[in-house]
Amino acid sequence: MSPLEEAVKKSDLIYVAIPVDVTIPIVEKILNLITDKQIVADAGSTKYALSKAIENHPMRKRFVLSHPMWGTEYSGPEAAVKNAFVGRACVICDKEKTDKDAVQLLENLYTELGMNIVYMNAEEHDVHAAYVSHISHITSFALANTVLEKEKEEEAIFELSGGGFESTVRLAKSSASMWVPVFMQNRENVLDVLNEHITQLRKFKASLEKENVNFLVELIENANKIKKIIK
Repeated sequence: MSPLEEAVKKSDLIYVAIPVDVTIPIVEKILNLITDKQIVADAGSTKYALSKAIENHPMRKRFVLSHPMWGTEYSGPEAAVKNAFVGRACVICDKEKTDKDAVQLLENLYTELGMNIVYMNAEEHDVHAAYVSHISHITSFALANTVLEKEKEEEAIFELSGGGFESTVRLAKSSASMWVPVFMQNRENVLDVLNEHITQLRKFKASLEKENVNFLVELIENANKIKKIIK
């Protein structure tokens, strides 16, 4: 008996929290091993590819597609933070395809951690995640590369960096082994968001090139509307 088989056999709930490129084959193996008394859930940042991969599996009804939306730029058990999930959103996808008792158990678990439950289908999740999470990481990686390319003296970066730079570039410390699979699985949505982001950057560039102060003010004041959404 393999370690996976042995672990599954002993478990009531199997929780899969690994990079999304290996989640699908591992979840398929787990679903092949469980009974209808066990529950499986994942924590991945992409949902649609996984949803499609298991949609016809006979044990699909025992699987809960979930995404607790919290994380830091650090990886591993040492990155744990007390009360990290309090007040954060957890998305549960395609709940109608899952047995009610399985959904209820995960809802109770996440609620006990202080999370707010949000429901949507897997395809919607990936679109929204591209806008609120995936593009943030790409922007941070790109900014870090920009600064590292232009500023060859690392000491100057640390001496001059302030709160704004540090908070914006923080995500650039995130692991490639986690984020490359996310970007690739959600490639079409990420490209859509990235194209719009590039368009917005070009507007700022054009306003500076043409010394168009009014347009620059307009762009910034329009961006300020985000305060109505994010307090």
